[in-house]
Formats: sequence, C-alpha cells, structure tokens
Amino acid sequence: MGKRRSEHPPPSPQPCDDDGGGTKQKSVCYYYDPRISYVDYGETHEMVPHRVSMTLALIKAYGLLDDMDRLRVAPATEEDLELAHDPEFIRFLRDLTPADYNADAKTQREAAEKYKLGEVWNELTHCVTNDNPVIENLWDYCQRYTGGSLAAARALASGRYKIAINWSGGMHHACKGKAGGFCYVNDIVVAIKALLDGGQFKRVLYLDIDAHHGDGVETAFMEDSRVLTVSFHQFGGEFFPRTGDAVDVGELPAGDDGVCPTLINVPLQAGTRDGRYHQLFGPIVDRVMAVFEPDAVVMQCGADSLAGDRLASLGLSVRGHAKCVSIVKGYGLPLLLLGGGGYTINHVASCWCYETAVAIGKEIPDDIPQHGYQNYYKSQGYKLHYHKEDSSSRKNRDMRSKDKITIDKVMNHLDRLSLELMPKPRPSEQLDEEPPRAPPPHTDDGDDALVDRSPWDEDAVERLHQRCGEKMLHEFFTELGRKHPKRI
Repeated sequence: MGKRRSEHPPPSPQPCDDDGGGTKQKSVCYYYDPRISYVDYGETHEMVPHRVSMTLALIKAYGLLDDMDRLRVAPATEEDLELAHDPEFIRFLRDLTPADYNADAKTQREAAEKYKLGEVWNELTHCVTNDNPVIENLWDYCQRYTGGSLAAARALASGRYKIAINWSGGMHHACKGKAGGFCYVNDIVVAIKALLDGGQFKRVLYLDIDAHHGDGVETAFMEDSRVLTVSFHQFGGEFFPRTGDAVDVGELPAGDDGVCPTLINVPLQAGTRDGRYHQLFGPIVDRVMAVFEPDAVVMQCGADSLAGDRLASLGLSVRGHAKCVSIVKGYGLPLLLLGGGGYTINHVASCWCYETAVAIGKEIPDDIPQHGYQNYYKSQGYKLHYHKEDSSSRKNRDMRSKDKITIDKVMNHLDRLSLELMPKPRPSEQLDEEPPRAPPPHTDDGDDALVDRSPWDEDAVERLHQRCGEKMLHEFFTELGRKHPKRI
C-alpha cells in the first residue's frame, strides 16, 4: 500500500545533497517573473498580482534565496495553453485588447456571453460583475504565470528537485472554454498534464487549500483516473463558486464491480480555525495517500483561507496554513507548490514566505526584517504570525457535528477507491511501455535550460519605498494591504 503514517511531525531542516563538486545541491526551485507583479486588474479589483513581489522581497529579507535555485522565465506557448483550454478560447484571449473591447459592442457581448471576460451579467446576484476584466497585456500575463507552473512541473520531472514553487500560479477557476473567478487560464491543469505526459509520474494528487472550491481543476480531471482532486474550501450560502459539497463526487465506471472516485470535496464552515481544520485535513490526506498512492503532488496554497481575508471567512493562522504544506511535504513525494487566492496582500506575503521556509526546511523568526515593504506589515505589528480575533458566532457543538458528517462522507467515499478499482502499473508491467525520459545529467552547465544563474531582479518599487518616508508613502497607498503602489 501507500506511504501511510499515523502522525504528522513538523519538518526538520535537512541538508541538501552534495553534487560531488564540493557544493550543496539545492532540492527546492523557485519561479519568479517580475513582469507579473505589474499586472493591474483595476483600481477597485480585489486581485493584486503585486503580492508576488512582496512575497519575494520578504523571502529575500529572511535570507532564503540562497537556499533555492531560480527557474528561468519561460512564458507558456499557445500549444501549452491548449493542454487545458479550447483553441478557440485561447485565440480569442490572445487577440483581445482593451482598445478593441471598449470600441466594439459585438466583442463585448462575445467576451461576456461566451468566455466570461469583461463585464458579465450575473443571474444569481442580478448585477454586473467584472471578475475577469479585459486588461492591458492580458495575453502576456497568462503566458507568464502559466509558464511558471509549467517550468516548475518540468523541474520536478527532471528528477533534480524535490519541491518546485510558483506563487504567481494556482488559478484554479478557469475552465476549458471560459475564464472565471479572477482566473483567465488554468495553469494548474497545464502543469498536471505536463507531469503525466512526461512519463515519470503515473498518478498525480491535486490538493487545494484555497478558501474557494477548486472547480476548474476538478472539472478538467473528472474523467481521468490518473488524477485525484481533493479540495478543502469554504462552502454555504452564496459563497463563490457555490460548488463542492461533500456529496459532489466524480465517479468513473470500473468494470462490473464498482466505480472509480476521481475527486473529493471537503466543505468547511465560515469561521473554521486551525484545530478544526486539521482534524479534517490530517486524517483525510493520510487516507488519500494510503489508498491512491500518488507519484507526485500538486498543491494549490491559496491564502484566502487565512484569518482576515477580504473575501473569505475561514480563520487559519499562518502556521495553521503552513502546517498543511508541512504534512504533505512529509510524505517525501515530488511536490509542486502554487499560489491562488488571497486578497489581504500583507497576509498573503507572510504566509507564502513562511511556506517557502517550510519547503526549504528552515524556521524563520517572527519579527519581519527591515525591507522596502515593511510598512505593509504595520497593521500586524511587523510580525510574520499575526493574530486575528475569532469573529464567528457559530456554536462549536454545531460545527463539530457537521465536521463529523463531512469526514464520514469523505472516508466512505475513499473506501471505494482501491488498487483493484484503479490499478497502478507495477515496475515489471512498465517494461513493455515506452520508458520514461531520464533526468538530465548533473553537469556544471547541464541545468541551463531550467535554472537562471543571474542575480535576482531588483524590485524598483521596493527601492522606491526604501527612499520614501512614511509621510510620502501615504501618497502611494490608499488602503493598506489592498492596493499596490501607483506607477510614477
């Protein structure tokens, strides 16, 4: 059976392997493209891509960059994006510009009605929404964040790295023929398909700890028994996307004896905090690992499940969120860590920085080091692990009762997933198949296709902050933790 265990100790720092030349080989790689940070969804939009620059600046301030290799910037191609999307949708996205959109009513109707781009009438809320606005450099943005997830997947497939990170990815709501929920294209689906198509991995587990249901990824692999999707998310009422109840399961025919479950949903109530979250997360992931036996894990680490998020109402602490990463890392499988939601951007940067440290295997101090973005953290006392009061009025007894129902449903569903229903080829059975591609040789320059050896980019906006006093900074920020600096 699989790599089952009964408890989840926190990861201990582990030395990197020596490559034989006297230098330590890094087991973690990191993707960062500075151009993603300057994408602007609009003055009042909740999505602020600039959070990835804040995250990198904090990682740098903690001295973690030297523990990772930087992946080369490699925008995804049209062909890459068509791994997850209809060619017609990709062509429309490629050719769409704000000028054309604003000048042509027909383009506006097609964008809204067919592809959910721009201003869209929402039948449920009876209002116009603009979740996926037609913005400048939209096509370039899609290519870059998807290219990051694809580069990270290829780095794992090379066999050199144990963990690959792309905090600018994780756009889990985009579907085959349309955008959705601030997500234009689904980089996660592209990355998972790249892992499977490479031949090294026969089964991939997708874990989603975003506050919102990972509906786009779930739909993409609902009929693929090589992928099991597991989503932990807030559920109930009008909360977007209104899908992902525990009874929503995907099943494939598996001969005359039963079905193959392909997805697991774990709906959570608003106000769910660390203790209750992990009463569900630990046992369910442990059971999934034992039964499904994945070869690799792709984990969407949306930070809107943190306490104090602007759009969601879960209550995880930074440590509680990172504990999920720690648990999954503990299974020792190749692990792709992606971003996702998160709309209080100082909290997002705190969380993803700490989870980067968890991936590396280092504990970092709570006091945030001085750096260009430190004023963003004033509201949390310049501490990495900020505290939020529990504002939930739900009774613990009712929450425990509903949690028990949820975990019973999930475990019953997992009981139906077995090696008999989802046979995994043994090594002896793979001899007649095309052999997987061998990892590239580890030479001094053999990783040039993956790794960027140049110095990390200096963030011009961070440099500006370092030169400005607090009074001047006030002119650049209209709401702390939400909006990025104005361009000057």
